[in-house]
Amino acid sequence: MMVAEDWTKEWERRIVNGVYPLRRFLARSNHSVVFLTECRAQNVAQAAIKIMPAIPALAEAQLAHWKTVAALSHPHLMRLLDTGRCQLGGHNFLFVVMDHAEQNLAQILRGRPLTPDEVRDLLPATLDALAYLHSKNLVHGGLKPPNFLAVDDQLKLASDTIRPAGERGASIAKPSLYDPPEFRKGRISTAGDMWALGITLVEALTQTPPAWSRDRTDSVPLPANFAPEFVDTVQRCLDRNPEQRPVVAELAAQFKEAPPARVEEPPSEETVAPSATAPESVVAVTPSATMAASAVTPPAAAPPMMNEPRKLRPVVIALTVCVIALGAVWAGVHLSHTGAIVSPISQPASMTVESPPTAAPPPTAENPNASITGSPPTVLHQEIPEVSRRARGSIRGVIIITVRAIVDRSGNVVAATLDDGASSKYFTRSAIAAAKKWKFAEAADAAPRVWLLHFEFSREGNTAHAAELQRGN
Repeated sequence: MMVAEDWTKEWERRIVNGVYPLRRFLARSNHSVVFLTECRAQNVAQAAIKIMPAIPALAEAQLAHWKTVAALSHPHLMRLLDTGRCQLGGHNFLFVVMDHAEQNLAQILRGRPLTPDEVRDLLPATLDALAYLHSKNLVHGGLKPPNFLAVDDQLKLASDTIRPAGERGASIAKPSLYDPPEFRKGRISTAGDMWALGITLVEALTQTPPAWSRDRTDSVPLPANFAPEFVDTVQRCLDRNPEQRPVVAELAAQFKEAPPARVEEPPSEETVAPSATAPESVVAVTPSATMAASAVTPPAAAPPMMNEPRKLRPVVIALTVCVIALGAVWAGVHLSHTGAIVSPISQPASMTVESPPTAAPPPTAENPNASITGSPPTVLHQEIPEVSRRARGSIRGVIIITVRAIVDRSGNVVAATLDDGASSKYFTRSAIAAAKKWKFAEAADAAPRVWLLHFEFSREGNTAHAAELQRGN
């Protein structure tokens, strides 16, 4: 039984088993549909619920697999919050509730391929999760771009496809090019994950998965301009003989992440420039986290046999940059429609008045954080966010965080909130903390003023510029 197109429209706003409201349709495949929901039992405000037909011959085995997965704990695997049976439209279904992901790799690949460096940085977390599963005689069974997810600024693999190694390849899903040649002809194995990884690597680097036929025995062709450093790895993963494919440990050794550098100590009071602001805290970021935005809060302690959680890789940064860029575009459009008295964020050059002497010092080689742009004369003090050297080194491109600041009559910021869709908690916290310290000229009346403060983070330094919204916006 397939999931009918009209069911997704009919189901929206229904409540599964009186517990899980189907708030919004998210995605579908030829055998399942996903909605946004919530999981009050585990205090999760935003979760995803996948619903699929309950095939009598497979239902109990699927529920058993999900129960096994729900007991797993790994920093790079999605949590399963609940599973069960339900009825919708008079039909029987299975459902699984899991963490909601902000973005996935497939969404990035619609716009551009990953660079070899981004793929190299993606692999340690992926291989770490696979090593964990394979050590427990489990296979992922669903490695493909939509299942590489960003959750709370961390790379995770979808986990609802996990099942025991050695199980027969029965499934209600149709075979896809990510499934190995031996799929449905025997029992699934960890070698099948290596095949899917090989297909995914080709797609990640070229935006297009390789074409191959189950009816032929020749090797899978790679594009002529395929990244040479990945040719051997991918060819081994795509060997039609599963016994010839590499095991996870081999690839993990090949793409082993460099050990994290020493955490920097906060600068002493003597080494801080008089008007510069010292960082509120020093946060460690792994060297491989060369991303445009990253969560750099300390990871929780890892269970036995796990490596410490590796924070975002370049691909996950690219995911969060998509969100930030969309937020920036929205902010620009919002300004143009709400009557803001400056040009959109993409054109800060329109504000060219020199900053007053009370602003933070100009950038230097020793203080790259303290780079500021010109601002209107009503801005008496700009506070530039401070980030650690290692966090700054993780940035690729420019991260834009827009903060909406409410300013009282005396010119103090009384409230600061995120105004765009940025998903990097670390850089968002830094921007909001800095925004609260801005100072504006005293107003003639008591009505509060609203300013949009645009903070830009890059490897070269951090900048800020401001735009006041007209009253009533």
